[in-house]
Amino acid sequence: MRLRNVRFPAVSERGFNQAVVGFVALGFLTLLVGVAAVGWIAAQNEDRTAWVTHSYGVERLITAFRLQVVTLQASRRGYLLTGDSGFQSDFSSAQSSLFDDLARLRRLTAENPRQQARITQLATLSSRMAALLKGSMTDFDAGQPELALKAVATDGSVALAQQADQIAQAMLAEENGLLTLRQSRRTSASELFGGVLTVLGVLVLALAAGSVLIIQRYTHDLAASRDSLKRLNEHLEEMVEARTMDLQRANDEIQRFAYIVSHDLRSPLVNVLGFTGELESAAKALGALVDRAETEAPQLVTAEAKRAVREDMPEAIGFILASTHKMDRLINAILKLSRQGRRTITPEPLDMNAVLQDAADTLRQRALDAGAEILIEGPLPPIVSDRLALEQIFSNLLENAIKYPQPGRPGRIVLSGRRAGERVVYEVADNGRGIDPKDHDRIFDLFRRSGVQDQPGEGIGLAHVRALAYRLGGLVSCRSVLGQGAVFSVSLPANFAGYTSP
Repeated sequence: MRLRNVRFPAVSERGFNQAVVGFVALGFLTLLVGVAAVGWIAAQNEDRTAWVTHSYGVERLITAFRLQVVTLQASRRGYLLTGDSGFQSDFSSAQSSLFDDLARLRRLTAENPRQQARITQLATLSSRMAALLKGSMTDFDAGQPELALKAVATDGSVALAQQADQIAQAMLAEENGLLTLRQSRRTSASELFGGVLTVLGVLVLALAAGSVLIIQRYTHDLAASRDSLKRLNEHLEEMVEARTMDLQRANDEIQRFAYIVSHDLRSPLVNVLGFTGELESAAKALGALVDRAETEAPQLVTAEAKRAVREDMPEAIGFILASTHKMDRLINAILKLSRQGRRTITPEPLDMNAVLQDAADTLRQRALDAGAEILIEGPLPPIVSDRLALEQIFSNLLENAIKYPQPGRPGRIVLSGRRAGERVVYEVADNGRGIDPKDHDRIFDLFRRSGVQDQPGEGIGLAHVRALAYRLGGLVSCRSVLGQGAVFSVSLPANFAGYTSP
């Protein structure tokens, strides 16, 4: 069955990914620049606000200074008129506060040389004025009220206070000018802050709109692809079922062909073996005849005849027998694989600790004879699969590990396993002679072997392992370095397809 006229919309996955990555990168860049700009403007705004607050603080201290000057004069006048000691206390407090205010002003205006010079003048005038005021109050305390009252008009303290007030007003005027400038700068910073936030918001909205448009286009294409895929899936199960049936029939045909071919080869092979036996008997009779003739009539026996009977014929018969026996083993291997392919898989829950322990116990004596030990690193993950197939898989792998040790090194074979999602992986690791990397895949081919052929075998064991693993829905792979051992991994589904628990 073929599906015709099924067209998929052009969905540019790469273009979509690039656009999304571009928008995300541009968005992050915009945010980073915006955050940096906002941070810088906020710092500027904070600095300018601090300077505005600073100007207010200077103005407050100047006003407080002027108030203390007035308080000093009023306290002296009240004390001289009434003699009330409360005015004297007010005088002392105002004097202390006045010089404290001057000290704070000096610290606050340290960056302004003009204000510093004025503060120096104020300190001098304040000291002279306070001394004059205090002197008149001392005269009053000494019982000379007339002299004290006269000093009010003549000691010049009023003129000093007026001069100090003028300097203080000049300081206020300069601070007012600075305050106006600093407020203007703060306003500019606030406006810039708002402008940057507006631009940043517009950019973010533009990026969001662009992203939405790209996603909408991609979603539209994706929906079209999904509709086409839905139409295809309506026929997919039927197609898969048809292809599966075709593959099953082809596999069955291959299995039958292998069985028939290997079975039919046995008949001529048996004939060859039978007639070879007769040739061997005939060769022995001819050899006896030649021996007798050589004794009774040596002139009748030529050198060629003796060599043919005693060397050529036995050698040829030996080659024939060796080849036919090898062919017999190969036919048996093909029959074995064919029978395994026709065997029905019977899945069941298996405790792999017990399955592999049985396989190891079966080969324990062979391992001891070869100077090797078999270890199981448990606990092994359980599996639902065919017991006989698994026993044959791991028996073959263990036999290979035992057969090919590294000379001069005690053999060590380790069985282990782990869960990998919906699959389980079992491994057979040895410290034997290893396998050349170029042969890692070829060793699973039928009748293929790797390395020095110093052990009996026809090269069917690993092919049998792979065939069994395929039937169980699994894979077999090899990792190895020459001289350092090999690791065979068997990956299988944890639950055989189609199995339902009873």
